[in-house]
Amino acid sequence: MADPRHGHGADGHSHGVAADADRRYLRLALALLVAFLVGEVIVAVASSSLALLSDAGHMLSDVGAIAAALWAMRLADRPARGSWTFGWKRAEILSAAANGITLLVVAGVVGVEAIRRLVQPPTVEGAPMLVVALVGVGVNLVAAWLLARANRTSLNVEGAYQHILTDLYGFVGTAVAGVVVILTGWTRADAVASLLVVALMVHAAWGLLRDSGRILLEVAPEGMDLAHVRSHLLEVDHIHDVHDLHVWTVTSDLPTLSAHLVVDDSCFTDGHAPQLLDQVQACLHGHFDVEHSTFQLEPAGHALHESGAH
Repeated sequence: MADPRHGHGADGHSHGVAADADRRYLRLALALLVAFLVGEVIVAVASSSLALLSDAGHMLSDVGAIAAALWAMRLADRPARGSWTFGWKRAEILSAAANGITLLVVAGVVGVEAIRRLVQPPTVEGAPMLVVALVGVGVNLVAAWLLARANRTSLNVEGAYQHILTDLYGFVGTAVAGVVVILTGWTRADAVASLLVVALMVHAAWGLLRDSGRILLEVAPEGMDLAHVRSHLLEVDHIHDVHDLHVWTVTSDLPTLSAHLVVDDSCFTDGHAPQLLDQVQACLHGHFDVEHSTFQLEPAGHALHESGAH
């Protein structure tokens, strides 16, 4: 027996005000980055700075990341319809995974060029590097502040935030490299700063791909012990066994659970089943913050007739 309400709260996971605020923060950050990107590319080409050009490449991926995040938010707001039983909520997770992949691609391109320039360093002008990098630090601080105000429990928003954060660190490294070039003339500092940016990109990409991969492969939410969930359910009166227990995440902040519960035969004759469903859903919501749940109530021995029960 499944609960047709699926354990939703009264809001049905509707967070329109928060979503609108997130979009506003992302749009402001996007406009800021686009304006700076155009100026940075011009200076990078004029000064032959790989560090600036790599930062510009990363910033271009930042712009794409924020644009993709906004698009994914728009898709995720579409209601469930027809065969799309959860709507387009997974679009946000796909966007986060795409952000991780783009970080790896940009890191690979910049890394190869940085190594080449370490071997054969070109002429680099330190002053333009320093000026643009300092402006970049300011721009990315504002952009990071804007995205930090958005809901970062959303992996989609977190993906865009990680792009901005690694770009901020990259500009700090570029500023240091500019100072080194001005004071010492050691132009390899430009390539070294680029490699530091690459390391930060790879680190951020790994976190995004790991977390989005867990959701796409329907792994149980991190930190949730299924044995603990099972023991809590068994503490509810009239429940004798729990099997076919599955817990996964549809999208950020939407863990979902389904299970078969073996209950007293009397639950099917005395009208107690609805109250039992209320109890187990309250248990899940109170202890594990799971709002979306579906249960099948079974008499003892029913599992013997099920194929693939576990």
